[in-house]
Amino acid sequence: MNKRALVKKILAHLADELALYHKAANTARAEATDEQSKAENKYDTRGLEASYLARGQSRQAAETERTIQQFDRLDLRAFGAAEAINLGALVELETKGARTFYFLAPGAGGTEIAHENQEVLVITPHSPLGQQLVGRKEGERLRLTLGGAQQDYRVVSVK
Repeated sequence: MNKRALVKKILAHLADELALYHKAANTARAEATDEQSKAENKYDTRGLEASYLARGQSRQAAETERTIQQFDRLDLRAFGAAEAINLGALVELETKGARTFYFLAPGAGGTEIAHENQEVLVITPHSPLGQQLVGRKEGERLRLTLGGAQQDYRVVSVK
């Protein structure tokens, strides 16, 4: 699986999210400062709520920008069979004949990307799954707790 192409898709997804956050923040900011949002009485909080929303959307945009910068600096080296899973690793796990793919990244955890006819889930080292995978090696068997349930997995590959 081509990691560079995968990261390009993740970055494109993040760029789309960033554009949406900017648009939402600008819309909320415009609503907050609009003449019609001026409070008519002490219980009218439309303008205040819109300003809180604009601030939240702006924070999301800033976080997404930081994540994009982290991806731009990410080392996409190839991992050897004896190397431990760490940032930048594309990990293939197998359980009961089913294979799943995870990309260990500095951010954008939970993002799902369709790549080379497979679904790849982006995870971070701080996520519960990421914490359980960091340091593992190709061929290792492990018992992972996902969603409260334990299952036995085998690390098929680390790229």
